[in-house]
Amino acid sequence: MTITFLGTGTSQGVPVIACNCEVCTSPDPRDKRLRSSVMIEAEGKVIVIDSGPDFRYQMLRAKVRHLDAIVFTHEHKDHIAGMDDIRAFNYRQESAIDVYATTRVQEALKREFSYVFAEMKYPGIPEVTLKTIDLKPFSIGNILFRPIEVMHYKLPVLGFRIGDFTYITDAKTISEPEKQKIKGTKTLVINALQIEKHISHFTFVEAIAFAKEIGAEETYFTHISHRLGRHQAILGLLPKNITLAYDGLVLEV
Repeated sequence: MTITFLGTGTSQGVPVIACNCEVCTSPDPRDKRLRSSVMIEAEGKVIVIDSGPDFRYQMLRAKVRHLDAIVFTHEHKDHIAGMDDIRAFNYRQESAIDVYATTRVQEALKREFSYVFAEMKYPGIPEVTLKTIDLKPFSIGNILFRPIEVMHYKLPVLGFRIGDFTYITDAKTISEPEKQKIKGTKTLVINALQIEKHISHFTFVEAIAFAKEIGAEETYFTHISHRLGRHQAILGLLPKNITLAYDGLVLEV
């Protein structure tokens, strides 16, 4: 299975508009972070988790020519705003794109993209087939997804375990039963927003503690803000087997 980090930034991305901090002005390409998303390639399928505002550019940058499905973690704009740009795949593949989401997220998609789901279809609009996620495992082709419910302050958000790979974004707290679903994973991706306390995201210290608790062979931090610090500087503060993800990073797991 190939995992490509399409974006590793938080809701504003990095650099942040009009910010002159040392991270936002850094020449290091690893400090340029689009909104968080990953692409999974396995068993002949190409699947993207979340299509945020940068989805179009992420597809172009990664030279994606085919897409089978989008899986949504939750309904915040930095995770769904780019869904309109699946139109190119509709046209190229001559088919609708499967969209996997909870019923709550589906309702948000219907509000945000009302024209997609209207009875009167305007020519050229995105074509999607909604697939409902609950907390039960589901398959896309031969790829098994195991949903993991985490709390983003008071909002339930889904992470996913696919084989020995687990991807979690926008987590602040995770219950013990859900942690048990993660235990034994070999490659963990978890959000680490910033150094300072935050109401709805793991901080740097909290993410390290969680990574140590899970004990994966390798852990990558994502959903990173400019307040975390420069990529190169933060690497020196991380324990063994924990590192920062960056846009364009490719893993074979």
